[in-house]
Amino acid sequence: MTDENRPAFWQGVRDGAPFFLVVTPFAMLFGVVATEAGLNVFEALSFSVVVIAGAAQFTALQLLVDQAPLFVVLASALAVNLRMAMYSASLTPHLGRAPMWQRALIAYFLVDQSYASAIITYERERDWSVAQKVAYFFGVILPICPMWYAMTVVGALIGSAIPPELGLDFAVPITFIALIAPMLRTGAHRAAALASVLLALGFAWVPYNLGLIVAGLGGMIVGAQVELVLRRRGLWVDP
Repeated sequence: MTDENRPAFWQGVRDGAPFFLVVTPFAMLFGVVATEAGLNVFEALSFSVVVIAGAAQFTALQLLVDQAPLFVVLASALAVNLRMAMYSASLTPHLGRAPMWQRALIAYFLVDQSYASAIITYERERDWSVAQKVAYFFGVILPICPMWYAMTVVGALIGSAIPPELGLDFAVPITFIALIAPMLRTGAHRAAALASVLLALGFAWVPYNLGLIVAGLGGMIVGAQVELVLRRRGLWVDP
């Protein structure tokens, strides 16, 4: 790492460090749930290393426990992670000229926390080079992803020894609220979020959590339509 890129890297580390507070209980909870579902410690860790997507991991694990058909498990996990495709498209103008091996690593480590930190900082630091932006991204994930792996192991090892009153499951909604709330900057964003929440509640009865797919697709459609209407009326302001 060059001296020019080092400040961006350490800024990323500082920006990613607060996520430690939510990643730790979130990962521990997955480790506990995984062992309760019958996975051993190695399998739980492998699940986290290979998938590295908390919401999709919980979704897939629950469906596997419910003995859902494999295509339902895969479709649900893909639907939950469909946002990663949009994240990638959003980051391409900033990181698309990075070397292939760096882009491959960025794609692997692209999670909600790294995306949220990166896109906000890139929009603010418009004069950064591609190398500086890459350094910042890897700085952000340094305190996040290794902790995700480590706490998965801790959760799997201690398993049911964690008292239920600790309420580790609070980390799941708090993580996503903390990530999403600052990004609801336009009417289209807020409309998409509201529509997805209402659809998720309305279709909660659908087996195998397939209502989440309906909610995700519906939210994207509503958000796109609201943005289109605002642009036609000349009311759209770029965030």
